[in-house]
Amino acid sequence: MTLTVDIPLIRLADGEPWSILMTRTGMTLLAALVIWAVWRLFSPKAPQLIPGRAGLVVAALYGLGSITFITAVFNTSTANLVFILAFNPMFSALLSWLFLGERPRPATFVAMAAMIVGVAIIVGDSMGSGHLFGNVLALSSALCIAGAITISRASGKDMGFTSLIGVVLPFLVAAFMVGKTGYQVAEPWWIVFNGAVIMPISFFCLAAGPRYISGAEVSMFYLLETVLAPVWVWMIFSEVPSRNSLIGGTILIVALIAHSLWQLHEGRRRRTALAARHPA
Repeated sequence: MTLTVDIPLIRLADGEPWSILMTRTGMTLLAALVIWAVWRLFSPKAPQLIPGRAGLVVAALYGLGSITFITAVFNTSTANLVFILAFNPMFSALLSWLFLGERPRPATFVAMAAMIVGVAIIVGDSMGSGHLFGNVLALSSALCIAGAITISRASGKDMGFTSLIGVVLPFLVAAFMVGKTGYQVAEPWWIVFNGAVIMPISFFCLAAGPRYISGAEVSMFYLLETVLAPVWVWMIFSEVPSRNSLIGGTILIVALIAHSLWQLHEGRRRRTALAARHPA
């Protein structure tokens, strides 16, 4: 829910992409280190910032995802971006199948097929609009985050701070670029608030989630951003999605909702069956 205001805050800051990325990631890194230091001061059980090699890979994937996400914000519409990012759960399901042996069930394959159709409609609509590059970046961002969630799930380690420390990579890249182009942000306080408050809360929760539920289920919560971010942008900037974006986005949302409801039903059915076989 916190993540749904990310894109509107980026747009409100009204800046050049590299300047936005540097400020956002710099504030996120600072906030993460301060929170971790305070936690460590009062408790020796504070999570590791980067737990082993798996943590390094997860941090790198979150960093790459941050770069592609910010660049996509400035190269495609908000509706296209969040609708394509909703493909994240399907990427997570596929990666879990390939690397963790968690084979998706037939219902998941059906949802994947529907979502591929939805994304194809959105991307196809952008072919002549100049949004193709931004849409490809959005797909890349979704794949990076899905990969990070899958590895977090496989490792079983607490990656809550790893996603936040992962911003070191985009921060360094952005700082290098800003050194060449100059700092250009008209309303920096919006992006400072985004980086210092919104990002730490949302990504800590998303990165810690795979310890308790499956990667696909964690990814399903991106549906909130898919639904609400275009609403906030429409209310603030009067940016109306194109007809094909709405059609493709509706297909994505319906597929995700149907799959989520099916997962909940299957989970309840398995728990009931387990309780019947092993009564207390």
